[in-house]
Amino acid sequence: MAEALLTVSGVIKRFGGIAASDGVDLSIARGECHAVIGPNGAGKTTLIAQVSGELRPDAGRIVFDGADVTHEPAPRRARSGLARSFQVTCLIPSFTAIENAALAIQARQGHSFRFWREARGDRSLNEPAMAALARVGLEGRANVPVGALAHGEQRALEIALALALEPRLLLLDEPMAGMGPSDAARMIALLDGLKGRVAMLLVEHDMDAVFRLADRISVLVYGKVIASGRPEDVRADAEVKRAYLGEAA
Repeated sequence: MAEALLTVSGVIKRFGGIAASDGVDLSIARGECHAVIGPNGAGKTTLIAQVSGELRPDAGRIVFDGADVTHEPAPRRARSGLARSFQVTCLIPSFTAIENAALAIQARQGHSFRFWREARGDRSLNEPAMAALARVGLEGRANVPVGALAHGEQRALEIALALALEPRLLLLDEPMAGMGPSDAARMIALLDGLKGRVAMLLVEHDMDAVFRLADRISVLVYGKVIASGRPEDVRADAEVKRAYLGEAA
């Protein structure tokens, strides 16, 4: 495999007597799309939260671009090139699409939000914000309040906000959640267009999306990785079929 951008080694996270992460090992190469799949409660979101810095593991190491970030806070990891999207869209509904994107640019630059009113006309914010919207096909919706955007557009906007941070690794937690077939197809095309340009850790229940996008897949069950490899190998794995995909996979 190419040089690893992210390495997760022996990560353990317990909530009471439940091990949400039970010795997880995972690596992602530069430019790779690595999908993590598994049944509900397998520990997928907990894993992403530990990689992003929102949760601290009880044991194990997380190394990003050669640096041990296991105990680094989420903002510092974001500045180093880790950007996350969420299962539930986290946007400001009363702000327009470009204003939401400009806030992400402002955060990347380290400016205080106290001066946001003055910053609304700042070209150094609005030009890269518009560029981020263009990357996800929303440049024509820049001045529409987020609350008036369709669900699929809101999900695409969240990807734009993550891209505005100029990440080297995108952490995508169910980006197609709640989407109909047409919106899901557009999201798949969007993420497919990012492949090779930015690494992605993709948690997703849509198996059509996973097997189209992923270079490699890891399967989590009860906090353990039971299989990891190329999509065709994971699809054929007997233990994966029994535990998650079903015998008809």
